[in-house]
Amino acid sequence: MEIDLNADLGEGAGSDEALLGLVSSANIACGWHAGDAKTMRQCVRWALERGVAVGAHPSFPDRENFGRSTMHLPPEEITAGVLYQVGALAAIVKAEGGTLAHVKPHGQLYNQAVKEPELAAAIVEAVRLFDPSLKFFGLAGSGMIDAARRAGLVPVEEVFADRGYMPDGSLVPRSQPGALIEDEEQSLAQTLSLVRDQRVRAIDGSTVAVNAQSVCLHGDGAHALAFARRIRERLTAEGIAIKPRSMA
Repeated sequence: MEIDLNADLGEGAGSDEALLGLVSSANIACGWHAGDAKTMRQCVRWALERGVAVGAHPSFPDRENFGRSTMHLPPEEITAGVLYQVGALAAIVKAEGGTLAHVKPHGQLYNQAVKEPELAAAIVEAVRLFDPSLKFFGLAGSGMIDAARRAGLVPVEEVFADRGYMPDGSLVPRSQPGALIEDEEQSLAQTLSLVRDQRVRAIDGSTVAVNAQSVCLHGDGAHALAFARRIRERLTAEGIAIKPRSMA
Protein backbone atom coordinates (compact mmCIF):
# COMPACT_ATOMS: atom_id res chain seq x y z
CA MET A 1 0.00 0.00 0.00
CA GLU A 2 1.17 3.52 -0.74
CA ILE A 3 -0.14 7.08 -0.40
CA ASP A 4 0.87 10.57 -1.43
CA LEU A 5 1.19 13.27 1.24
CA ASN A 6 0.78 16.81 -0.08
CA ALA A 7 1.02 20.25 1.49
CA ASP A 8 0.04 23.73 0.36
CA LEU A 9 3.21 25.81 0.54
CA GLY A 10 4.64 29.24 -0.23
CA GLU A 11 1.88 30.88 1.80
CA GLY A 12 4.03 32.61 4.43
CA ALA A 13 3.64 30.09 7.24
CA GLY A 14 7.38 29.73 7.78
CA SER A 15 7.36 25.93 7.82
CA ASP A 16 7.86 25.24 4.11
CA GLU A 17 11.40 23.85 4.26
CA ALA A 18 10.61 21.54 7.19
CA LEU A 19 7.37 20.28 5.61
CA LEU A 20 9.19 19.48 2.38
CA GLY A 21 11.20 16.93 4.32
CA LEU A 22 7.98 15.10 5.24
CA VAL A 23 5.61 15.30 2.25
CA SER A 24 5.88 13.80 -1.23
CA SER A 25 4.02 16.53 -3.17
CA ALA A 26 4.02 20.32 -2.84
CA ASN A 27 1.31 22.69 -4.04
CA ILE A 28 3.03 26.06 -4.36
CA ALA A 29 1.07 29.31 -4.16
CA CYS A 30 1.32 31.29 -7.40
CA GLY A 31 1.01 34.83 -6.05
CA TRP A 32 -2.73 35.49 -6.32
CA HIS A 33 -3.65 34.49 -2.76
CA ALA A 34 -0.17 34.33 -1.22
CA GLY A 35 3.50 34.17 -2.10
CA ASP A 36 5.58 35.94 -4.71
CA ALA A 37 8.18 35.09 -7.35
CA LYS A 38 11.05 34.85 -4.84
CA THR A 39 9.07 32.58 -2.51
CA MET A 40 7.95 30.40 -5.41
CA ARG A 41 11.54 29.96 -6.56
CA GLN A 42 12.80 29.08 -3.10
CA CYS A 43 10.03 26.53 -2.53
CA VAL A 44 10.71 24.97 -5.92
CA ARG A 45 14.42 24.65 -5.11
CA TRP A 46 13.73 23.01 -1.76
CA ALA A 47 11.20 20.63 -3.31
CA LEU A 48 13.50 19.56 -6.14
CA GLU A 49 16.39 19.00 -3.72
CA ARG A 50 14.20 16.57 -1.77
CA GLY A 51 12.59 14.78 -4.71
CA VAL A 52 9.17 16.23 -3.92
CA ALA A 53 6.70 16.56 -6.81
CA VAL A 54 6.01 20.22 -7.59
CA GLY A 55 2.51 21.42 -8.34
CA ALA A 56 0.89 24.80 -8.98
CA HIS A 57 -1.67 26.10 -6.46
CA PRO A 58 -3.72 28.73 -8.34
CA SER A 59 -6.51 30.73 -6.74
CA PHE A 60 -9.06 33.44 -7.28
CA PRO A 61 -7.51 36.96 -7.52
CA ASP A 62 -8.14 37.52 -3.82
CA ARG A 63 -4.92 38.25 -1.96
CA GLU A 64 -6.74 40.39 0.61
CA ASN A 65 -8.70 37.39 1.88
CA PHE A 66 -6.17 34.61 1.21
CA GLY A 67 -8.24 33.32 -1.69
CA ARG A 68 -11.14 32.38 0.55
CA SER A 69 -13.80 34.79 -0.71
CA THR A 70 -16.65 33.54 -2.89
CA MET A 71 -16.32 34.94 -6.40
CA HIS A 72 -18.37 34.50 -9.57
CA LEU A 73 -16.26 35.21 -12.62
CA PRO A 74 -16.84 34.37 -16.31
CA PRO A 75 -15.40 30.98 -17.33
CA GLU A 76 -12.98 32.58 -19.80
CA GLU A 77 -11.60 34.77 -17.00
CA ILE A 78 -11.12 31.72 -14.77
CA THR A 79 -9.32 29.80 -17.53
CA ALA A 80 -7.05 32.76 -18.32
CA GLY A 81 -6.25 33.31 -14.64
CA VAL A 82 -5.34 29.68 -14.02
CA LEU A 83 -3.18 29.66 -17.17
CA TYR A 84 -1.39 32.78 -15.95
CA GLN A 85 -0.61 31.31 -12.54
CA VAL A 86 0.36 27.83 -13.72
CA GLY A 87 2.58 29.34 -16.43
CA ALA A 88 4.42 31.50 -13.90
CA LEU A 89 5.26 28.58 -11.63
CA ALA A 90 6.10 26.28 -14.56
CA ALA A 91 8.64 28.82 -15.81
CA ILE A 92 10.38 28.83 -12.43
CA VAL A 93 10.33 25.03 -12.22
CA LYS A 94 11.85 24.75 -15.70
CA ALA A 95 14.55 27.31 -14.88
CA GLU A 96 15.49 25.28 -11.80
CA GLY A 97 15.84 22.10 -13.87
CA GLY A 98 12.59 20.44 -12.82
CA THR A 99 9.24 19.56 -14.36
CA LEU A 100 5.84 20.71 -13.14
CA ALA A 101 3.85 17.64 -12.09
CA HIS A 102 0.34 18.74 -11.15
CA VAL A 103 -2.18 21.49 -10.47
CA LYS A 104 -4.37 21.87 -7.39
CA PRO A 105 -6.77 24.82 -7.01
CA HIS A 106 -6.67 26.75 -3.74
CA GLY A 107 -9.27 27.84 -1.23
CA GLN A 108 -12.60 29.03 -2.49
CA LEU A 109 -11.70 28.33 -6.10
CA TYR A 110 -11.38 24.68 -5.04
CA ASN A 111 -14.46 24.64 -2.83
CA GLN A 112 -16.75 26.28 -5.38
CA ALA A 113 -15.49 23.98 -8.14
CA VAL A 114 -16.67 21.02 -6.05
CA LYS A 115 -20.24 22.30 -6.39
CA GLU A 116 -20.14 24.33 -9.62
CA PRO A 117 -19.59 22.25 -12.81
CA GLU A 118 -18.99 25.28 -15.02
CA LEU A 119 -16.22 26.53 -12.75
CA ALA A 120 -14.60 23.10 -12.56
CA ALA A 121 -14.70 22.86 -16.35
CA ALA A 122 -13.03 26.27 -16.72
CA ILE A 123 -10.21 25.28 -14.36
CA VAL A 124 -9.47 21.93 -15.99
CA GLU A 125 -9.64 23.55 -19.44
CA ALA A 126 -6.72 25.77 -18.43
CA VAL A 127 -4.72 22.74 -17.31
CA ARG A 128 -5.56 20.87 -20.52
CA LEU A 129 -4.53 23.81 -22.68
CA PHE A 130 -1.27 24.31 -20.82
CA ASP A 131 -0.18 20.67 -20.56
CA PRO A 132 -2.62 17.72 -20.65
CA SER A 133 0.01 15.47 -19.06
CA LEU A 134 -0.28 17.37 -15.76
CA LYS A 135 -2.16 15.55 -13.01
CA PHE A 136 -5.13 17.38 -11.48
CA PHE A 137 -5.74 17.29 -7.72
CA GLY A 138 -9.37 17.56 -6.63
CA LEU A 139 -11.65 16.55 -3.79
CA ALA A 140 -12.17 12.78 -3.82
CA GLY A 141 -15.49 11.77 -5.36
CA SER A 142 -16.42 15.31 -6.37
CA GLY A 143 -17.41 16.96 -9.63
CA MET A 144 -13.85 18.25 -9.96
CA ILE A 145 -12.66 14.69 -10.52
CA ASP A 146 -15.38 14.10 -13.13
CA ALA A 147 -14.49 17.35 -14.91
CA ALA A 148 -10.81 16.38 -15.06
CA ARG A 149 -11.65 13.00 -16.59
CA ARG A 150 -13.94 14.59 -19.17
CA ALA A 151 -11.10 16.93 -20.16
CA GLY A 152 -8.77 13.98 -20.67
CA LEU A 153 -6.67 14.71 -17.60
CA VAL A 154 -5.56 12.19 -14.99
CA PRO A 155 -7.16 13.18 -11.67
CA VAL A 156 -5.70 12.56 -8.23
CA GLU A 157 -8.43 12.14 -5.60
CA GLU A 158 -7.51 14.17 -2.55
CA VAL A 159 -8.56 13.77 1.09
CA PHE A 160 -7.81 15.91 4.12
CA ALA A 161 -6.07 15.09 7.39
CA ASP A 162 -7.09 18.31 9.12
CA ARG A 163 -10.57 19.13 7.80
CA GLY A 164 -14.02 17.94 8.84
CA TYR A 165 -16.32 16.23 6.34
CA MET A 166 -20.00 16.71 5.51
CA PRO A 167 -22.25 13.67 4.94
CA ASP A 168 -22.06 14.21 1.16
CA GLY A 169 -18.26 13.94 1.18
CA SER A 170 -17.63 17.68 0.85
CA LEU A 171 -15.58 19.62 3.41
CA VAL A 172 -17.23 21.42 6.32
CA PRO A 173 -17.22 25.15 5.41
CA ARG A 174 -14.66 27.10 7.42
CA SER A 175 -17.46 29.28 8.76
CA GLN A 176 -19.02 26.30 10.56
CA PRO A 177 -17.97 24.40 13.71
CA GLY A 178 -15.96 21.27 13.01
CA ALA A 179 -14.31 22.66 9.87
CA LEU A 180 -10.78 22.40 11.22
CA ILE A 181 -9.28 19.49 13.13
CA GLU A 182 -6.98 20.91 15.80
CA ASP A 183 -6.36 17.72 17.78
CA GLU A 184 -3.33 15.71 16.69
CA GLU A 185 -4.79 12.32 17.64
CA GLN A 186 -8.03 13.06 15.82
CA SER A 187 -6.11 14.08 12.71
CA LEU A 188 -4.02 10.92 12.85
CA ALA A 189 -7.06 8.69 13.35
CA GLN A 190 -8.89 10.33 10.44
CA THR A 191 -5.87 9.92 8.16
CA LEU A 192 -5.50 6.23 9.00
CA SER A 193 -9.21 5.66 8.33
CA LEU A 194 -8.97 7.48 5.01
CA VAL A 195 -5.86 5.64 3.83
CA ARG A 196 -6.39 2.12 5.22
CA ASP A 197 -10.16 1.85 5.16
CA GLN A 198 -11.05 4.34 2.40
CA ARG A 199 -13.70 5.97 4.54
CA VAL A 200 -14.16 8.93 6.86
CA ARG A 201 -16.60 9.83 9.63
CA ALA A 202 -18.69 12.90 8.81
CA ILE A 203 -19.67 15.52 11.39
CA ASP A 204 -23.12 13.92 11.80
CA GLY A 205 -21.54 10.55 12.66
CA SER A 206 -22.25 8.91 9.32
CA THR A 207 -19.54 7.11 7.35
CA VAL A 208 -18.52 8.35 3.90
CA ALA A 209 -16.66 6.16 1.40
CA VAL A 210 -13.69 7.85 -0.28
CA ASN A 211 -11.00 6.98 -2.80
CA ALA A 212 -7.94 8.37 -1.01
CA GLN A 213 -5.01 8.85 -3.38
CA SER A 214 -3.36 11.89 -1.76
CA VAL A 215 -3.68 13.28 1.76
CA CYS A 216 -3.49 17.07 2.18
CA LEU A 217 -1.87 18.79 5.13
CA HIS A 218 -2.48 22.53 5.08
CA GLY A 219 0.92 24.21 5.28
CA ASP A 220 -0.58 27.31 6.89
CA GLY A 221 -2.20 25.35 9.74
CA ALA A 222 -0.99 25.97 13.29
CA HIS A 223 -0.26 22.27 13.75
CA ALA A 224 0.79 21.40 10.20
CA LEU A 225 4.35 20.43 11.00
CA ALA A 226 3.47 18.36 14.08
CA PHE A 227 0.61 16.63 12.24
CA ALA A 228 2.86 15.88 9.26
CA ARG A 229 5.56 14.31 11.44
CA ARG A 230 3.12 12.09 13.33
CA ILE A 231 1.20 11.06 10.22
CA ARG A 232 4.33 10.18 8.25
CA GLU A 233 5.78 8.20 11.18
CA ARG A 234 2.54 6.26 11.69
CA LEU A 235 1.97 5.51 8.03
CA THR A 236 5.55 4.29 7.68
CA ALA A 237 5.14 2.11 10.78
CA GLU A 238 2.00 0.64 9.19
CA GLY A 239 4.04 -0.34 6.13
CA ILE A 240 2.41 2.32 3.91
CA ALA A 241 4.89 3.90 1.50
CA ILE A 242 4.86 7.68 0.97
CA LYS A 243 5.19 8.40 -2.75
CA PRO A 244 4.23 11.31 -5.04
CA ARG A 245 1.08 10.39 -6.91
CA SER A 246 1.60 12.94 -9.64
CA MET A 247 4.87 11.32 -10.72
CA ALA A 248 3.32 7.84 -11.06
